[in-house]
Amino acid sequence: MVVGDVTTGTDLLVIGAGPGGYVAAIRAGQLGLDVTLVEKDEYGGACLNRGCIPSKALITATSLKHDAANAEEMGIHANPAVDMTQMMSWKDDVVDNLTGGVEKLCKANGVNLIEGTAEFSGENSVRIVHGGEGQGSESLDFEHCIVATGSRPIQIPGFEFDGEHVLSSQHALSLDSVPDELVVVGAGYIGMELATVYAKLGTDVTVVEMLDDVLPPYEDDVSRVVKSHAKDLGVEFHFGYSASDWEETADGGVRVTAAPAAADGGQTAEAEAEDETSDLELEADKVLVAVGRQPVTDTLNLEATGLEPNERGFLETDDRCRTDVEHIMAVGDVAGEPMLAHKGSKEGQIAAEVVAGEPSAVDYQAMPAAVFTEPEIGTVGLTQDEAEEEGFEPVVGKFPFQASGRALTTAETDGFVRIVADEPSGFILGAQIVGPEASELIAELGLAIEMGATLEDVASTVHTHPTLAEAVMEAAENALGHAIHTLNR
Repeated sequence: MVVGDVTTGTDLLVIGAGPGGYVAAIRAGQLGLDVTLVEKDEYGGACLNRGCIPSKALITATSLKHDAANAEEMGIHANPAVDMTQMMSWKDDVVDNLTGGVEKLCKANGVNLIEGTAEFSGENSVRIVHGGEGQGSESLDFEHCIVATGSRPIQIPGFEFDGEHVLSSQHALSLDSVPDELVVVGAGYIGMELATVYAKLGTDVTVVEMLDDVLPPYEDDVSRVVKSHAKDLGVEFHFGYSASDWEETADGGVRVTAAPAAADGGQTAEAEAEDETSDLELEADKVLVAVGRQPVTDTLNLEATGLEPNERGFLETDDRCRTDVEHIMAVGDVAGEPMLAHKGSKEGQIAAEVVAGEPSAVDYQAMPAAVFTEPEIGTVGLTQDEAEEEGFEPVVGKFPFQASGRALTTAETDGFVRIVADEPSGFILGAQIVGPEASELIAELGLAIEMGATLEDVASTVHTHPTLAEAVMEAAENALGHAIHTLNR
């Protein structure tokens, strides 16, 4: 029985120990602030425990299995067996190593760690409820606060997550056996990454998407490469449909009903082309719902601060991560799109520096994004259309991986590197890569944008041969009209 709270104080309170929160706490500790970090679940947040890291571990493992089983052209004949329990155990070990490291780094930088759920009791105070019966609570006063509570998977009506029949992405990353059949609702980056994982494990995967293509934010020629690969893996797509209901079948599986859907009330172009006008019924062992993520603010009692999320549930911030209540800041998924771990980490660093009085501000111009599908996607900066809309005179250089010697030696030749630059000045404005190691290759072009590099700078930088990175150099040369290993524009 709790008689009363114990009240303590701190310079900076950070709520949430994900990539935004723990980075903010560590940076603030480095700057000499008294920092308290509150986390209700696991250090590392959704990214390290239930998202980025476990998903990439499974992508690596399943790709190794798939590549070994499909290397006959190289003279390698194999039929690898998968021990799902051991694969998941290895994935969990990777996660544990990283999350344990986060806790140690926080402590080494003088961060005070508290396990519990923080909710505001005023503009400068929170009540922290500790988990477990009889654990009680405590109150904490703060001068500044950084909210880094992250996001959670969106549930759609009638498809509440149960972990057995209806899976969230978190459930899909912890299955103890490979399903024979899987319905995936949503063809965004989470749906496509996990569809690829299970297709490589031998699952018959069917994707239902209400829009008319995969990966809606990306340009058609980029997403087309990923969709083609998925189809080669056996993934079946139904575009222009919205999952409306499900029921358990006699054998313990699921029967998913999907109805035609489009934003304007009619059919999407692809559904019309295929004359798909009636409901679909799809049977599988399980259904994975991956229609996006929503910010977590409902646990915070924001009313006590006077803060209100916007219509999408995000806390709006300025370029110094400050909300409408200046001493309360927000970083990461809770602060709005794009929901990227590295974006949250950068914002966390900036927010801590602002609290410490440093002249820091957020600049998203060179913020990269990656999708770890087959093949990968990496983007940064502006597309050609976006550059035109902003008043630039864009010039585009492109290099296909089919012309890359290194890509040929890895048998991964689909995709391309594309660079967008301002023609009069030569300054690089953006890039889109789809192909092998795109998530790594995009870093060079992010650096180019950050440094104000030109096409000539990248083209004249000697790249090691044979490497995939040569494709970046050749794309820059193509924009200048003198690429060697592809036809020039």
